[in-house]
Amino acid sequence: MLTTFVASPARVTRVSSGRVGAVINRNVGALRSGPSYWIVLLSGFFEPLLYLLSIGVGVGALVGALTVDGRSMSYAAFVAPAMLAVSAMTGVLAETTFNFFHKFKYAKTFEAVLATPVRPIEIALGELVWAVTRGSFYTAIFLVVMAVMGLTTPGLALAAFPATVLVGLAFGAVGMAVSTLMRGWQDFDLLNIGQFALFLFSGTFSPVRDYPLVMEILIQVTPLYHAVELVRALCLGAIGLGSLVHVAYLAVMIAGGLWFASRRLTRMLCV
Repeated sequence: MLTTFVASPARVTRVSSGRVGAVINRNVGALRSGPSYWIVLLSGFFEPLLYLLSIGVGVGALVGALTVDGRSMSYAAFVAPAMLAVSAMTGVLAETTFNFFHKFKYAKTFEAVLATPVRPIEIALGELVWAVTRGSFYTAIFLVVMAVMGLTTPGLALAAFPATVLVGLAFGAVGMAVSTLMRGWQDFDLLNIGQFALFLFSGTFSPVRDYPLVMEILIQVTPLYHAVELVRALCLGAIGLGSLVHVAYLAVMIAGGLWFASRRLTRMLCV
């Protein structure tokens, strides 16, 4: 059994892969309990795909080719990696916000889990891994669609897949952290507004350089921008030193989100 250690201000907490796996296994059991979960699981794939077909392909026929950083490409090839990053984000957020909040606030699932040797950090890790598994299901299919449509090559698609996993981990960790602050379902309206704003203004449908300077700077500090830029660079084979900045940004999101979520779970369920 693999065992690691996570530092906390008060003590060193032992993290067991076996206990993290038990949390994941509980979610697998819930998946097998009925067909409704599969419907929700599959539905999350179609939204970004429909955006790709309607805007990337449909509107792209009117826009024509784009020149971005000296590279000429079709509008569909520009939009597709952004929709891939959005798919990675939305697939994971659906699990770590609505589902996580229901288990945390109403179903009292985590209180039952904590009656076992499983600790809050292990709950957070297990829920995050499960959410990324769900998100990776979407992105893997989306990458196949992109390759079939000629919007990327199979080799670049394989290179982009780990980046979508990183995106999922980042947004999943932050999603859990935000969910621990929610007071009720009404608060998710604010989350939806924020998520939709990111979706529209993160370089998804037009190059960021086309925005006014102030808007461009604001966009460049948002998380989805870094996700889109990293995935787009990999899908187009245009990796540079700037990609390391995007990776570092997402890594900070993972560490900060996990730390905050585990602390909140400890404070609210173990005290």
